[in-house]
Amino acid sequence: MNLKEKKAIVSGSSKGIGAETVKLLISKGCKVVGWSRTGSGFTNENYREFNLDISDEEAVDAAYKKSLDFLGGIDIVINNAGFGHFAKTDECNSDTWRKMFDVNVNGLFYLTKRALKDMKKAQHGHFINVSSIAGTTGIEQAAGYCGTKHAVRGISHSLYKEVKKDNIKVTCVYPGSVNTHFFDEVEGTKANDTMLHADDVAKLFIQLLESPDNFNTLDVEIRPMNPVYS
Repeated sequence: MNLKEKKAIVSGSSKGIGAETVKLLISKGCKVVGWSRTGSGFTNENYREFNLDISDEEAVDAAYKKSLDFLGGIDIVINNAGFGHFAKTDECNSDTWRKMFDVNVNGLFYLTKRALKDMKKAQHGHFINVSSIAGTTGIEQAAGYCGTKHAVRGISHSLYKEVKKDNIKVTCVYPGSVNTHFFDEVEGTKANDTMLHADDVAKLFIQLLESPDNFNTLDVEIRPMNPVYS
């Protein structure tokens, strides 16, 4: 896909992978809308930002309509918004458990559902869904988070089979540890430069988006070479 003048929505756009993806898409000539709770402060004539709780379907509906008013269409959706909490299963707060599913799974569904209708009309589009290595394996004290990321994998694989006949691509990406604010709330682990870098992950997204029209990468697992955890 030639990205010039393509229209994209990036969720979780305020920092980390999402923020870097926004900047690269803009540099490629895309028109982009970012969705986040807090905003990034990034400005560009081809960029708009909407602050919302992606787990609120009414808020998603309103933001999607405003996004389309600015974009004039939709070619790309980067489902990047995510929330993680680590605790033993019997000690995990039930509200926190529900919040992970509301953001990581339901939020992805709310945005995807709306964009799909427009992509099907255009017979063109690409979803990149950000899962995690937690979506392919179990991690101690991360049952809830792993559950949400396994769900992202299952949704992505099912969606791929549903929409390939409509020339819509679906890619699920499984990053290992990334040097972002995700680890601010993870006890015993600090983000550091031995982890994957957010801008490198964003560059991978661009490579996936620029692949030939008859070429779909369904799964991509990426890992840091020699990460140091503290």
